[in-house]
Amino acid sequence: MQGTDNSRPAFDMVWTLWRRRKWMAIVVFAMAFSTAASLVLALPSLYRATATVLVEQEQVPETFVRSSVSDELKPRLQVVNQQILSRARLQEMIARFDLYPALRKISSEAAIERMRRDIQLEIKEVEQRRGGTATVAFELTYQGWDPQVVAQVTNTLGSHYVRENEQIRERQATRTTSFLKAQFAGVQKQLREQEHRITAFKNRHLGNLPEQQMANLSMLERMYSQLRMNSDGQLRAMTHRERLLEDMARAGALTPEHSPEGMTVRLIQLRRRLAELRTRYTDKYPDVIHVKAEIAALERRQGQSEVNGERVQVAANMSPMLSRNFEKIEADLSALKREEAQLRQNIVKYQGRVENTPRLEQELQHLTRDYNTTREMYASLLQRYEDAQLAEMLVRQKGEQFRVLNLAIPPKTSAGPNRLRLLLMGLVLSLGLAAGSVFLAEQTDTSFHRVDDLRNFTKVPVLANIPRIITKRDVWRHRLRFSAAVLLIGIGLFVLVRAAFFFAQDNHQLVWMLTQRGA
Repeated sequence: MQGTDNSRPAFDMVWTLWRRRKWMAIVVFAMAFSTAASLVLALPSLYRATATVLVEQEQVPETFVRSSVSDELKPRLQVVNQQILSRARLQEMIARFDLYPALRKISSEAAIERMRRDIQLEIKEVEQRRGGTATVAFELTYQGWDPQVVAQVTNTLGSHYVRENEQIRERQATRTTSFLKAQFAGVQKQLREQEHRITAFKNRHLGNLPEQQMANLSMLERMYSQLRMNSDGQLRAMTHRERLLEDMARAGALTPEHSPEGMTVRLIQLRRRLAELRTRYTDKYPDVIHVKAEIAALERRQGQSEVNGERVQVAANMSPMLSRNFEKIEADLSALKREEAQLRQNIVKYQGRVENTPRLEQELQHLTRDYNTTREMYASLLQRYEDAQLAEMLVRQKGEQFRVLNLAIPPKTSAGPNRLRLLLMGLVLSLGLAAGSVFLAEQTDTSFHRVDDLRNFTKVPVLANIPRIITKRDVWRHRLRFSAAVLLIGIGLFVLVRAAFFFAQDNHQLVWMLTQRGA
């Protein structure tokens, strides 16, 4: 009962205030709420349309054809997004669909910036088994004032994303192929030049090449064997000639001035000895040097003997058989000496080849090493160039593509502003304004409405309470004032409602502000 007794005076006070200030509260509430309602209802509706773009992965496994396009979808999607949101693209779309006419009157940059804020990109990802996420689709959203135009703009944006992605992938694949083609052509030219250099080197040093060293050594050994055989043949021929000369001397068929046969036989023996030594030692070996010196001395003596006319003369009365045998032996010796000279010349030639082989081998190794490196690079670039061509074909046909899965349709309901919420806020604000006006009026009112108020104000005793005397004139005056007040209130209410309507009509900036705040 204590709470009931305390709440009764408060209720009485509120009821008294309501009876005394109800018209004021009603008028203030009506004017405030009508203005707020007119403002909220007159605001233009903001519509949003959404299109879903599916990311179709490559249909050919990478194990068969390696892609030459970057696999990072998110960075590429951001590049596509920046291309779409470029000034030229947005300006073309604004002019095409006649967007933001009011902002275009102020500045074209303002309209472009507004459109950038009205476009939203939301990426849809899924978890992968091996960890991380993969982009499977993304949603494009555009907001505007005309449902039909909003849907058209959204679908146009989706087609731009699809086309721009294809162009970026094709450009990237084409640039990769062109780059590899240029590199491949350069390496191919370099390889051909090195092949020509190696071929010219081999043609220039034919017979001295490292791969011919075994053949040269084999030929050199064969010629040394032939030289030994030649020396043996000369020794046999000289022996036979010496015996024949002895027979001819006994037969009285010779008139020797001075016989050099012992010197010739010795020379043949020394040459045979030199050939044997050279098969085992080099020309710097002491025995080889000694034998060569002795051969040179004998050759000088033999030449001097021939100059002095010391030769064997055959008598005229020698028998024809001995003459023929002697001529045959002389011819054989001459042939063997010519063969020996040719063999020694060839031996010097092949020895030069063998000696030059290490130097030529180093030069050829240098050329071959560069050639092998270039050939490996050529093979690698050829494989990569072929892969790039296949990848370019894959990009054009069955590569990773964007496909519009769900086209945007004209929205049936607006995305903003939230009129119900704004009306509730206006209702609360109007009630608060009405209560505030009543409180302010009570604070500024100095008149006494009850006898108790007067008794509380002064210590002078109140003797009597005279009720208000209302005459007919007072009634007419009250009615006149009431009518004027109603008329003025109606006019004010009309003016406020119309002003709020005109302020809110086509006020896109206010709608954007209220929508961004979640109203």
